[in-house]
Parts: sequence; structure tokens; C-alpha cells
Amino acid sequence: MNSIFDRDTWQEIFGSIGQNKVRTIITVIGVMWGIFLYIVLSGIAKGVDNGFENQFERISSNSMFVWAQYTSIPYAGFKTDRGIDLQLSDVESLRKSIPEIQYIAPRIQKGNFGSAAASVVNGKRSGSFAIYGDFPILLKIRSKDIYDGGRFINELDIKESRKVCVIGERTRKELFEDNINPIGEYIKIENIFFRIIGIHKYVDEGGGSFDDDGDIHVPFTSFKRIFNSGERVGFLLIAGFDDVDILKVEEKVKTQLKIIHKIHPDDDQALGSFNLGAIFSRILRFAKGMSFLSLVIGITTILAGVIGIGNILLISVKERTKEIGIRRAIGASPNHIRKQIILESVFLTIIAGIIGIIIGAFVLYIINIATENLDNVPLKNATVPIKFILGALFLMIGLGTIIGFIPAEKAISIKPIEALREE
Repeated sequence: MNSIFDRDTWQEIFGSIGQNKVRTIITVIGVMWGIFLYIVLSGIAKGVDNGFENQFERISSNSMFVWAQYTSIPYAGFKTDRGIDLQLSDVESLRKSIPEIQYIAPRIQKGNFGSAAASVVNGKRSGSFAIYGDFPILLKIRSKDIYDGGRFINELDIKESRKVCVIGERTRKELFEDNINPIGEYIKIENIFFRIIGIHKYVDEGGGSFDDDGDIHVPFTSFKRIFNSGERVGFLLIAGFDDVDILKVEEKVKTQLKIIHKIHPDDDQALGSFNLGAIFSRILRFAKGMSFLSLVIGITTILAGVIGIGNILLISVKERTKEIGIRRAIGASPNHIRKQIILESVFLTIIAGIIGIIIGAFVLYIINIATENLDNVPLKNATVPIKFILGALFLMIGLGTIIGFIPAEKAISIKPIEALREE
């Protein structure tokens, strides 16, 4: 153990390494490249995972949409191309028949799915905007970030069919001057005055939404009166419990709706759906697969680099045969020679590992700066936990030690007399 800290030992190590600097540098780069790839790829995988979690954090990851379309198979006396309308009564039926459902938010809209947008006027300003009839339960499935001083629709708004609305921030910019606070102000929706009770911020929800910040939300019951929509529902936003398979929930929902609306069991056209939970699961699998790939690539490259160090040391031992023979002849023990060779291997491995970690961390830093303000890029906080970095470094040291034994045993097998005979 004392030889590890012996000055002469390290002089011999540095002397050996310095004999062929180019060869040493190339070898170090090989090992460095391995841990560099591991750091960068693992960081990007984590960043992608964080990015999608950030995009989906405002909507339940175990949720889905379902809406009605047109039948494609005649059934129960009905012809094909029959338009299906979802009803409020469907909500209660689904709740009773499918216990895996946690929340159901019925929604109705004007200005989406091909329908014309509603006319909205504020003084001299006007425009066409998508209008959504909503229930407060919507916030249980997907949050709305409301500016201070405002609120979303509540149960009393629904019960009393209040003429109140929540507008998007882009809607506010188009209908109001920048210096005016719209909260409490009135706008006319289809010639009916509505009081603004809140302004919601725009948040990219990763495809999990049909509306944006250029919309207006009103109580579902008020929507019915304005547009005479009756009990019709535009689409259902459904969230399952965290531990349920949302794909199976989707299947059960469609089956129940087909029974209710007399749709052929094999008619896959009558009901449309968008399963956010399935997409989220695929994203998570992708991120995990990328993490595993980075681990495999990193370890493989590190191993190749460490093997390269072993080969370099074998060449070095061959070139230093006479030197080793002389040292053995003047009293150097086999154990001393072995420790020196192994220390050379470990030293080169550590140096390569530290350089690779530093460069990898710097690259991740640059990536994070470049993507910090890019909302459309699903990559946030690309980092690698310290314990994983240390684990990779210790793995390298372990491999370097093991590989070092090969040239070390080769070195101590040299007999002093035979070494001194060589020219």
C-alpha cells in the first residue's frame, strides 16, 4: 500500500506514460469517449423525460378524450352515416358501469371540430373565438393556470346558469387594451353580455387539449341557453385512477356508449378517441429505452477504451523488458512491479474518466441553455444524478484495475537473466 504514495513509483509511472505521449493520448481519448457518451445520452434521456412530464403536468397522464362521429355499419334498424350525439345522461351511465373511471368532464364547444367560431364583441373590438361549455370538474383532470384576481367556473355558476366567462390571454389581448384589467368587465358573446371572471394562461399540454389561449369558457348550462344545444355533449374528457389501464378504460367506454346509442359493436368509426395515457406510456418507455441504450453504449465504449489501455500497457511492458529485468536484478520485487503496472492502468482510467465527465457535463450545460426558452422542444433540465456518474467512474476504475493485471502479470513473468540478454 505504501508504494501507492511512493514518489519513486509515480516517477516511474509518469516516465512510462511519457515515453509515447501520442499513444497515451489516443488511449485516454478512447476511454474518455465512453463516459462522455454515457453522460450526454443519459442526460438527454432524462431531459426528454422531464420535458414530457412538464408538458403533461397540467393534464392527467391517465386520461382520454372520446367524441361522437358517424356510423359506418347499419344496426338496430338504423342506416349507415347516422350522426351520433353524446348526451349528459351518458356521463352518469359511464360512471355507474365503469368503476375504473375517476373523473368525467363533459364538454361542448363552438368553433372547433369544424364548427364556426362564435362572434365576440367588446366595444369597437371584435373577433371570432372558440367557446367551450364546461363544468368545474374539468380542473380535476386538467388544470387551468388562472391569473391572480380571477377564478374558473364554479358549481354555483352551473346551477344558476350565470353569464360569466373565463377568457384566454390571447383573447384578452385581442379584445382589450394592454392597460385594462378585464376582470369584472363585460363582453358580448352572440349578442349576450357575459362578465369576465378569470383569464387563463396558455400552457402547451403536449397534444392533450383541443383548446388554447384564444378561447372562452362559459358554464355548460349557460352554453346550452345561448346555442340551444339541449343535453348534447361535444366530447368527454375522462380520467382513470392512477393504477388502471387507460386503454382498457377506453375500450369499456366505447362499448358502453355503443350500447347506449345503438351502435354496432364492430363499428369503429362511430366514436372517435384520443388516448393521452397511451401516448404518455409510450413516451416513458422511449425515455427508459434511451436511458438503457445510453448505459449499454457507455459501458461498451468504456470497456473498449479500457481494453485499449491494457493493450497499450502490454506494448509498454514489451518495450521495457530490459528495464524491468534490470529492476528485478537490483532487488525490485514482483509485487512492486505488479503494483506499478496496475497503477498506470488505473491512473490513465481515472484521468480519462474525469475528463469525460467534465466535457459531458459542459455539453449538457450548453444543451440546457440552448433549450431553456424553447417551449416546443420536449427537453428540460438534462442532467445525470451524481450517484450514476460516480457509479460509472467506479466501474471504470474497477475495469482499469482488472485490465491492468494482464500486463502486470506479463511484466513479473520476465526473468531478469533473459531480459538482460535482449539487445
